[in-house]
Amino acid sequence: MRRGEAAERAAEAYLAARGLILLARNYRSPHGEIDLIMQDGQTVVFVEVRQRRNPRYGSGADSVDARKQRRLQLTAEHYLQRLGNLPACRFDVVSLDGAGGIDWMAGAFEAG
Repeated sequence: MRRGEAAERAAEAYLAARGLILLARNYRSPHGEIDLIMQDGQTVVFVEVRQRRNPRYGSGADSVDARKQRRLQLTAEHYLQRLGNLPACRFDVVSLDGAGGIDWMAGAFEAG
């Protein structure tokens, strides 16, 4: 299993243990990819998973810059176009460190 896939599986298990339900994994559009799409109650959650081996360069969440956020938003819009009704949505970031720690930032950024 590649390192990114292992991080995504760890994030998925972490979120599932907190009651979120997996809707899609590695959803692709012409704009990019969303690692996990999950449901938290009535809210659709678009999850970006980041892993950093060395904290000197910041957390994984620090690497989700404005350009990446925009690509995630466009991919989320692509996903939502398939649904009949527009649900409540949010963007979360799950950051894993080299020591196995997980940091979940619900509502990490707003759609712009």
